Amino acid sequence: MSQTETDVRANDTLANERTYLAYVRTALAFIAFGFVIARFSLFTREFSEIAHLATVKEGVSTAFGTAMAIFGILVAVLGAWRYGVTDRGFREGRVVRLPALMGYVLSLFVAVIGAIVAFALLSVN
Repeated sequence: MSQTETDVRANDTLANERTYLAYVRTALAFIAFGFVIARFSLFTREFSEIAHLATVKEGVSTAFGTAMAIFGILVAVLGAWRYGVTDRGFREGRVVRLPALMGYVLSLFVAVIGAIVAFALLSVN
């Protein structure tokens, strides 16, 4: 027996909306973090000029920051897609889970980002 729109439980719908908002917050965090990373190279160049130090090259800060911002956009799109798929599944009387491979890939990507940031922090000396 298939559920109709009126059979969808409020708890399920509200949980789906909370999950969507978590995707939005995560996307905004990645975009903001990307902006900060991209601007870090500008800060180091300005600081080296003021302190009369050797000019610091841009390095990977701008490229990595831009990649982070783009990843944030992808997270926002993924969140919107998941919200729609889950909502449609509720209305059809089925549970739609995130594919395990997608979870693994997203976790791996976040781990790689963490490793790059850690490596960059260690090499600043």
